Amino acid sequence: MVLSATQVAAFERDGFLVVPDAVDHSACDELIARAGEIVDAFDPSTVSIFSTQEQTRTSDDYFLASGDRISCFFEADAFAPDGTLRQDKSLSINKIGHAMHDLDPTFDRFSRQPVIAEAAASIGMQDPKLLQSMYIFKPPHIGGEVTCHQDSTFLYTDPMTVVGFWVALQDATLENGCLWAEPGGHLGPLRKRFVLDPNGGTRFEELDPTPFPEPGGPELVPLEAAKGTMVLLHGLLPHWSDENRSDRSRHTFTIHVIDGTADYPAENWLHRGEHLPLRGF
Repeated sequence: MVLSATQVAAFERDGFLVVPDAVDHSACDELIARAGEIVDAFDPSTVSIFSTQEQTRTSDDYFLASGDRISCFFEADAFAPDGTLRQDKSLSINKIGHAMHDLDPTFDRFSRQPVIAEAAASIGMQDPKLLQSMYIFKPPHIGGEVTCHQDSTFLYTDPMTVVGFWVALQDATLENGCLWAEPGGHLGPLRKRFVLDPNGGTRFEELDPTPFPEPGGPELVPLEAAKGTMVLLHGLLPHWSDENRSDRSRHTFTIHVIDGTADYPAENWLHRGEHLPLRGF
């Protein structure tokens, strides 16, 4: 998947690029099956809720320790008031993160397939390193909204090199919570950073007061994506996805890549032990 000059120019202009039919459906199906196996083996007594409200993530040790692990996170609406799951565990998980690409052979193959590696090279990455992977379930009826944000808030390099390679494993539509993005929004400022606090825990460091676009507002465009579509997302691009109240899930996979030539500051929340150094393609 060597991108054309036109595609590269569109990515540089818009901050995102939609590439239909980039990934074989058979590879998507294999990843879906493997994610199901991971969830089946997950002990639901480990309750960590991945909330789309950013402030609730700052004190979750399970989340902060997931940079070099395979960890499952529940949807905010997965539990009844008495603490029991409202529906089957397989329909209650928000995501798996954040090191499957280095710890699981199926995710390794998917993350390092030529279509992603060649796209990274096409946009000028000199020494691409695979930093973080996320399998997003967006389950029917309870799949939560992801508030408008910039990926570089959470994964920061100097200079800015973060790019997300987002793959639709199932059709992503308006009804089941597809991505929305602000064309050209990556040319604006980074609003804030999610960093480790010297006094313990984490905090948000406010950088710029520029407001994000309103969810579903005129500044955002929907990125409906058929199964097998790959979407490139610049780290500074404001993007959002709605809740899923439909009857169909919206499984997606994202691998975040940084350029090894850039500095990855020590105050970033996501760190890996010496046993698992960052690798490229």
